[in-house]
Amino acid sequence: MDAKEIIRELAQAARGAAGVLAGSRGAQRDEALRSCAEAIRAGKDRLQAENEKDLARAGELGLTEAMIDRLRLTDARIEAMAVGLEEIAAQTDPVGQAICAYNRPNGLRIEKRRCPIGVIGIVYESRPNVTADAAGLCLKSANACILRGGKEAIHSNLAIAAVLREGLAGANLPAECVTVLESTDRAMVPAMATAEGLIDLIIPRGGESLIRAVAEAATIPVIKHYNGVCHVYVHADADLKMAEKIVLNAKCQRPGVCNAAETLLVDAAVAQAFLPGAAEALRRNKVELRGCEKSRALVPDMKTAAEDDWRAEYLDLILAVRVVDGLEAAVEHINTYGSKHTDAIITGNLVAAERFVTAVDSASVMVNASTRFSDGAQYGLGAEIGISTDKLHARGPMGAEDLTTYKWIVTGAGHIRE
Repeated sequence: MDAKEIIRELAQAARGAAGVLAGSRGAQRDEALRSCAEAIRAGKDRLQAENEKDLARAGELGLTEAMIDRLRLTDARIEAMAVGLEEIAAQTDPVGQAICAYNRPNGLRIEKRRCPIGVIGIVYESRPNVTADAAGLCLKSANACILRGGKEAIHSNLAIAAVLREGLAGANLPAECVTVLESTDRAMVPAMATAEGLIDLIIPRGGESLIRAVAEAATIPVIKHYNGVCHVYVHADADLKMAEKIVLNAKCQRPGVCNAAETLLVDAAVAQAFLPGAAEALRRNKVELRGCEKSRALVPDMKTAAEDDWRAEYLDLILAVRVVDGLEAAVEHINTYGSKHTDAIITGNLVAAERFVTAVDSASVMVNASTRFSDGAQYGLGAEIGISTDKLHARGPMGAEDLTTYKWIVTGAGHIRE
């Protein structure tokens, strides 16, 4: 079979499973999530053995250290997958929730109620934990999912899918609720993105080139973010020790992820007091700095920042640095060069914080906190299906509730329209 035929066959099976899920009770889906969590713990050795096969191929696939870090399944990451599923199970069931309900003057009862989307396709790259996160959130929201991971994680993804299906069986739900494509043929992606009537939504997670390829090919709805050009702005009224701690965390704690800081903006009023010491601390953490003229006047050994650096998602230990003349200049820079993902202000001034929160057009805005908190698990969602920088349907870290749509329920007593 060609790619379109494979996707058609798998999606038809997934639609059948979606029908079962739509008619299931929340308690049954929660039981399945807990069963999946136990299956992941029980299958730890199997998961790590399959993950080792992927890690052994990292060199021939040309993976960077950051990508290898994303790929590796440590004991802690396997346990985090299981805990994430349990946290999702503990959340309120979004399916069937009344968004609003009211009576019309003619006696009609109008209700807007959450319901599943149906079959969701997810395309992602080198993070196998996405397999468990995506499956868990789709299961909670009563959606079937078709998952297409990257070739670099194929053994890990298939192993995770196998243990998840064991968990589904323990709750008497069909295996087709979770499907991981065995083929890594690139033709599978456009086949998924054009499966109208079979797949209801596609969510790409990964590098900008992958996301653009999905968005350009798609004839079905897409939820996406292209990149994470995240900023930390040190305001004139910042606690400078706090600011340095947050900048180091935002850049260095895990530089290869989309919520890591890529640009540091420093208010001119505190640049001389803050920047030399912060630069030294960043250098001790092996961060390469690329600065504007004003930044380099204070830290002469910085590299010169080019125009492209202000738009760069490095996903590495590189940080662009700019001195700005006040809060409005910081906001203008972020709204011009940012990716609408996550941006932070460090300040003790509540008025300045509120102005920043209001003016910055991003999915997540942090006040005195690291950009690294922009994450579904950190927001209490258990996990995330992805981070959306779109403005329609969902924005920011997406949990189970964001994987529902709604329907209108209208109840009458023999009403007819005159």
